[in-house]
Amino acid sequence: MVGKVDGVATASSELLIMVASRSTVSILAQVYTYITTFHVLFPVVTSLTSILEVLWEKSLGQAVQSVLIVSVLIPILYVIVNEYIRYAARIPGIKGPRGLPLIGNLWAIRRNAAEQYRLWSKTYGGIYQVSLGNVPIIVVNSAEAAKGLFGQHSSALSSRPEFYTFHKVLTGVATTVGTTPYSESLKKRRKVTATALNRPSAQKYVSHFDLETKVFCEELLNEGRSGTVAFDSYPIAQRLSLSLALTVNWGIRMDSRNNELFDEVIQVEDDVSRFRSVTGNMQDYIPLLRLNPFNKSFARAKETRRRQDGYLGELNGGLAERMEKGSQKSCIQATIINDPDIHLNQEEITSINLTMISGGLDTVTTAVAWLIAVLAKRPDIQRKAYQAILEVYTSESPLCDANDDQKIPYLVALVREGLRMYTVLRLNLPRTSTKDVTYNGITFPKGTTFFLNAHACNMDENVWEDPEVFRPERWLEQPDAPLFTYGVGYRMCAGFLLSNRELYLIMLRIISCFEIDFEGKLDIDPVRGTADPTKLVAQPHRFKAKFIPRNEKLLRKAFDEFVPTQPTH
Repeated sequence: MVGKVDGVATASSELLIMVASRSTVSILAQVYTYITTFHVLFPVVTSLTSILEVLWEKSLGQAVQSVLIVSVLIPILYVIVNEYIRYAARIPGIKGPRGLPLIGNLWAIRRNAAEQYRLWSKTYGGIYQVSLGNVPIIVVNSAEAAKGLFGQHSSALSSRPEFYTFHKVLTGVATTVGTTPYSESLKKRRKVTATALNRPSAQKYVSHFDLETKVFCEELLNEGRSGTVAFDSYPIAQRLSLSLALTVNWGIRMDSRNNELFDEVIQVEDDVSRFRSVTGNMQDYIPLLRLNPFNKSFARAKETRRRQDGYLGELNGGLAERMEKGSQKSCIQATIINDPDIHLNQEEITSINLTMISGGLDTVTTAVAWLIAVLAKRPDIQRKAYQAILEVYTSESPLCDANDDQKIPYLVALVREGLRMYTVLRLNLPRTSTKDVTYNGITFPKGTTFFLNAHACNMDENVWEDPEVFRPERWLEQPDAPLFTYGVGYRMCAGFLLSNRELYLIMLRIISCFEIDFEGKLDIDPVRGTADPTKLVAQPHRFKAKFIPRNEKLLRKAFDEFVPTQPTH
């Protein structure tokens, strides 16, 4: 993306270079050449040509000529040339909404890109193109098109574009596995992460799930004073997600929210999420904005990177000390260091670190928050889920069994419906084609950027008759229906099995332990209820909920007598 954007902008930038390096007469000559070249395509150039011819024939003062060219003609010409370049960059045969000069469709998608793309699909179909700045983007909005493109052309669509803000300013050399363009190095990283997150590995992490979800429920009970006080449960879910990420990757827990490291990671990763957004950073698509010396986002990105490097260094340093003392527990980083068959350089190891700490923190936390919101607003779903639990467990066992590998169908359906209705990454991380791709008679050239609008695909009316209704039963009726929340094809999220297992156990224990109510305003509409649609992750507005214990005495006894499940090997 960086190279493509910079290349598209080169012709327009030549005009600015001319002003700085040539005489007024030579500038007029070059401007005249540019205008006459493009005047067939742009009728407005005719009048500008006439003005230039007059200036060419009549002698105006040097100062007047310079002021006129710099203040009027050059900016106008820049826009004209840029529009020609933007038009020429579009892929023939693909419809799409018209854009504005210079910025294309960026203004139209500034509030909620995924929803706007979904609405446009009703006019332009499941696949169409938009212009973000000068860059043409193919937006995929239907289940059929997503499976056809990303499923059938998985290999050709295995790479990622690079964005200036995230890849060049924020992350520098090392990026997360999910945002790294395709390469031999990426294949090595994906192999390590896929092995660490597959089904057998997920079983090894059950003891961690067991402990963290027990602590999570205990915090809900204590924070809400046994269900008498409504409070924001989001920070408690953040601690759970972060602790699991640290345990799996570094072998340590985040046992409290009253911790400087907790605050630092949460703040920094929230900023990282903003910089990873494919629609929230206009300088990614308009290179001229990068020249702005007062652009605060650049300074903030560099500061975010410095702070992130700081706590990654602290975590790695702690790991090295524990390994030297022989007190280190099993984790991904220890495996990488000790396994002679794993050959990763420091950049690749850092990439995995970034992936593990950011991959589940925002996504799992956000999915839990949306599901809690639905349960609070929909007591009928709470009742159905609790009755389903009682068909397997007794009310005397509020913590149920951490080894339960998703054996309650209604609870599995509840989690899947939450992931469908409230797609966490509304726009999946974009893809770039590594070779020409032909679909439905249209050829997309190598280097084309594709956006998978998972939000629109999950709400596809050709798959569901009632996509805007939260109804877990749909997954019992159509268990093989597609779910696009984790992506499609080669770059599908490698941690989806771990995530599903984690979310299932969280919901199992929350519903088994508590009745949930809310206080104040709570909007569970997936569009209106999203706090900041410009961020990469679609988090709900913060809300206050009550977690009322179904049997407090029994629950506290279960906490007191809790013994973590022993890890399997």
